[in-house]
Amino acid sequence: MAKSIRLERLRLGVCYYPEHWPERMWEDDFRRMREMNLSVIRVGEFAWSIFEPEEGRFQFGLFDRALDLAYKHGLQVIMGTPTATPPAWLTHRYPETLNVSQQGVVYRHGARRHYNYSSPKYRELSARIVRRLAERYGRHPAVIGWQIDNELNCEIDVFYSEADHAAFRSWLKAKYGSLEALNRAWGTVFWNQTYTEWEQVHLTRPTVSDSPNPHQALDEKRFISDNAISFAKLQADIIRELAPDHWVTTNGVFGHLDSHAMTDALLDFMSYDSYPQFASIFPDDGDEPLLLERAWSLNLAGVRSISPNFCVMEQQSGPGGWVNRIEMPAPRPGQMRLWTYQSILHGADMLLFFRWRTATVGTEIYWHGINDWHNRPNRRVREAEQIGRELASIGGAIAGTKYAAEVAIIRDYDNLWDGELDRWHGPLSRMSVRSWFKRLQYRHIPADVVYLRKSTTLEDLKPYKVLIYPHPAILTDETGRLLARYVEQGGRIVFGARTGYKNEHGHCAMRPLPGPAAELCGVTVEDFTLVAGTVQAPLLRWNGEAEQPSMRAEGFNDILQVNDPAVKVEAYYASDYYAGKPALTVRKAGKGEAWYFGAAFSEQAADRMIDRLGIRSPAADWAELPAGVEFGIRSSGDTDYAFLLNYGAEAVKVNVLRPAGDLLEGGSVQGELLVPPYGVKILARRKI
Repeated sequence: MAKSIRLERLRLGVCYYPEHWPERMWEDDFRRMREMNLSVIRVGEFAWSIFEPEEGRFQFGLFDRALDLAYKHGLQVIMGTPTATPPAWLTHRYPETLNVSQQGVVYRHGARRHYNYSSPKYRELSARIVRRLAERYGRHPAVIGWQIDNELNCEIDVFYSEADHAAFRSWLKAKYGSLEALNRAWGTVFWNQTYTEWEQVHLTRPTVSDSPNPHQALDEKRFISDNAISFAKLQADIIRELAPDHWVTTNGVFGHLDSHAMTDALLDFMSYDSYPQFASIFPDDGDEPLLLERAWSLNLAGVRSISPNFCVMEQQSGPGGWVNRIEMPAPRPGQMRLWTYQSILHGADMLLFFRWRTATVGTEIYWHGINDWHNRPNRRVREAEQIGRELASIGGAIAGTKYAAEVAIIRDYDNLWDGELDRWHGPLSRMSVRSWFKRLQYRHIPADVVYLRKSTTLEDLKPYKVLIYPHPAILTDETGRLLARYVEQGGRIVFGARTGYKNEHGHCAMRPLPGPAAELCGVTVEDFTLVAGTVQAPLLRWNGEAEQPSMRAEGFNDILQVNDPAVKVEAYYASDYYAGKPALTVRKAGKGEAWYFGAAFSEQAADRMIDRLGIRSPAADWAELPAGVEFGIRSSGDTDYAFLLNYGAEAVKVNVLRPAGDLLEGGSVQGELLVPPYGVKILARRKI
């Protein structure tokens, strides 16, 4: 069962760095926080040299005073372990703790995340500082929980120090048991790569044409994930021992890290850092508004797959960027509030703004907080005050409710990681997920993201009427059987091109494509081609439609052969040498259906499939909405809360179809309702 944060009310807080500010400012800061209905702060995640200025010499006075003062003002505290930024004395004395690039360049002190997880010395010193902090603050009355490290695998998610190569060998020995098994798994017979001694085995290293062994590269990512989790476990075990009444989390969802496995094994729930202006999957589509920030909902859906109710440890509150990369403009009036409710809609029950006040020194002097350097009231402070008042009012109703969706986009770590190197399916997945999510969003169809794992059961999939699994190149027989049972029980699954042609090692299976999905879909792939270079995407002719075809089958084309009389062809290729061949098929199996599309999903194709699948928006029961408004529901046992989020710079009108309560402003609404620029409405309705 997924692990969630468990709160009786929504909580609002802020990240605070007492070591950055004169102590005389603390009390005023804490007083103002409480006046704004902020009730929790995060501290300590970058303060190792404050706690341990020299090796073995510890001092806690600064944070003792800060935590005591926070407690006096009624603030609760999340303690961060400071291992994301090792102190200068550590990396100078123990250079083996530093991370190294694939080319052998050592990452030096001066930024952050420049250590490696494998160094025995770094693990020893990390365990010691975490133990000292847990001994000191494990029973402090202000502390409620712990954040391990900060953004594991952020900035860099590959590691090539000597300690990492050695740890990789140990990991491989445990996984495969012998060099013979390793050689089979990595297909080393190709290009004469066979290993005869373990000392010959390394993480991927620079190669001609930058083309490493793909099976080695996939295992490398699995190792990096397991290694990061073991580093987090080192800390979690200490905190569990010394602070058993506190919860444990970590923040961020980054590359080469199985956050689901980490949460299952170590954490009480997952936390995330939400910066909507990082998003870029919604380009300007001419007549459509520019909705870059709305794309962040896909990321939040991924976090929700780990913890249905989670914490946002850093919520964007201002313009952002480092001194060497200004990345984000200032949020327009209302956007900070909009983004906060975006996070809440998608499952956040506790949010902390990053940060209380913008730093005056260092790399992040342009990563703005609520307060500017002058520390005088500004519009972001006023907006945070409004959010604080609102959450104080509605927080008891929303906390613990669940995002409601009957459609899910399927992912898995093996295909994500394998697709980084394999250009015949990785880019297709990114394109197809973008297209599906965008069209579902604009048609007000809420969607979850579900990660298929070895522990996934039929019960995990049953809540969804439709699963979209665009391009699972790696597809095991076990997963194929699970999906077949899902279909037989009444579910509908949609596959795209390149399904099922690899096993778990990344080997191409010697069987008809789409491999483990062939029987379920009732088709095989008789031919295929990448759509690139001189190959133009062919036209598609949809069954039952007489108009001249204009839609194209993009990205990649599987030319399908129907093998089962139960299969119905929904679309044909209408040009090129395979004109007239099936492009989209559907096969009934049990109570459900399996769909196979022999291409990548464009927005047009996803739109047409939504129609043919008959996927209905629950918004149709609530309101008539323009495309620019995101719609989603958080549901409790007896009440649904429909969020209407306007990402546009202009006010929009919606038509509320049946009486509903206005959770934010009070009263009942029906008929025409105006949602202001970057505005938020939450409608409440009892279930019938």
